[in-house]
Parts: sequence; C-alpha cells; structure tokens
Amino acid sequence: MHILLGSFAFLCIFPFLYVMIISLTSEQSLAMYGYRIIPKEWSLDAYYYLWQMKSQVIQAYGVTLLVTVLGTLISVSIISMYAYAISRKQFAYRRQFTFIAFFTMLFSGGMVPFYIVMTQFLGLRNSIWALILPMAVNAFYIIIMRTFFQRSVPEAILESARIDGAGEFRIFFTIVFPLAIPGIATIALFSTLAYWNDWFNALLFIDDSKFVPLQSLLMRIENNLSFIRQNAMLSNQNSAILSSVPQDSARMALVVIATLPIALSYPFFQKYFIKGLTIGGVKE
Repeated sequence: MHILLGSFAFLCIFPFLYVMIISLTSEQSLAMYGYRIIPKEWSLDAYYYLWQMKSQVIQAYGVTLLVTVLGTLISVSIISMYAYAISRKQFAYRRQFTFIAFFTMLFSGGMVPFYIVMTQFLGLRNSIWALILPMAVNAFYIIIMRTFFQRSVPEAILESARIDGAGEFRIFFTIVFPLAIPGIATIALFSTLAYWNDWFNALLFIDDSKFVPLQSLLMRIENNLSFIRQNAMLSNQNSAILSSVPQDSARMALVVIATLPIALSYPFFQKYFIKGLTIGGVKE
C-alpha cells in the first residue's frame, strides 16, 4: 500500500517537477534535444528574462496578494454567515434564501448583463473591487457550509447560549465559528485558489496597469512571447535577437512563478481540509 500510494503521489508531483526542470533548461538545448528529464544544458535565462520585468511582476504579485487575502476574508465571512442563517430552523425565511442561493447555481444573467452591472451601475471598472466582488459569494460553497453547520454544530449548545442571553452575532463568533474551523478552512482554501488563479475578471474590467493581477500579467507575457515567435523570421536583421529570447523555458518559468507560492501554502490548510471533508461522514 505504501508503494502504491507513493507511486500515485509521485505521478501527481512529477509534472510540476518536470515543468521546473524545463524552465531551467537552455533554449538551445530545448531546440536541439527537446524536453528531457536531465537537460543537456542548464540555464537561468528564462528567469533572467522575467527578471527584466521585475517591477511589473512584483506589482502584479502585490495586487494578487491583496486581492487573494482581502477577497478570501470577505468571501469566507459572507458565505459562513449566510450558510449559518439558513442552517438554523429559527430563521423563518431559510427556505426562500436557500432557494435564492441554489437558483444562481442553475441560471445566470449572462456575461453582457454582468458586464453592464459591474461597469455602469457599480462603476467598478479599473478598480481593485472588480477583482474581488464578482467572486465573493459562491452558492455551491454556501450549500456545503449549510450542511456542515447542520451536521457539526449541535443545536443544544446554541440553545443554551440563547438562554444565557447571547445574541446571534455573539453565538456565531464565539461558539459556531470555532466549531466550524475545518469547514471554514476548506472554503477558505477553495476561495484562495479561485482568487489566485483568476484572470478573466481582469481581462474584462482592468485596463490600468497598476491593477493588473499576476495571472493576467503572465498571460500578457505569454501573448508577447507568442508574437515574438510568430514574427521572428520577418526581419533577418532582428532574427538573431528574437531567436535568443527564451520562449519555451520562459513559458515554464511563468508556470513556476504562478504556481509555486500557492502550492507552498497548501500544507498549512491540509489538516483542516481533510477534517472538513471527512466530518459528518459518520451519522449517529
């Protein structure tokens, strides 16, 4: 069993290790020998190429970190409070609010109304909130947290707190929230991944370079590399310069830059993630 699980874990992590190896391979070696596990020639040219744009990359990292942290806090707060409300039988309109959340999982207004609301009604174009608010509430996560609250938070504890005179906000933050840490950490991990990997909202709403997140910037760099490759042979005078740009290795370096930080943060959520998935599996 250890050999089987170890082999499966290796198959999962090997693609990322392979990407790192390719990003450290020279462009000439890739052109002559293709992708190899042990490169013929190691090189940091791809990272040197990206280092030339360090000011843009660092700024994009800052935007992405701000959006990820602030967006995750807002998302977890809204989702957990919404789910807690509809999980309690004392809330008279829990069925109606559950239907409202569930309805958005099946139907949406479409991209054009979404764009009009965000730009004309809310005026969020070229704003950091355009990267946060569209993803702040997820109906699927609300349903998950509602079930989690129903299964893991005993009603007797909440009833005793009400008898002692505690209000709903105090009950939520002092009793419910600590008991629901595994589920909340799971939702926080999902939200963090969504905010970190989001580029579509930036494509729609962001034109100002100071609000461009990391994923959008890397996509623009990738488009520039593709443009260079397609036009490398148009001018014999510039062909040597254009061909010296690390194209394939730079693409892999972009993947490493975008993936490594969020991959390193996963172990901190792992114990909560596993507990959040398994809790409620046994019913008494």
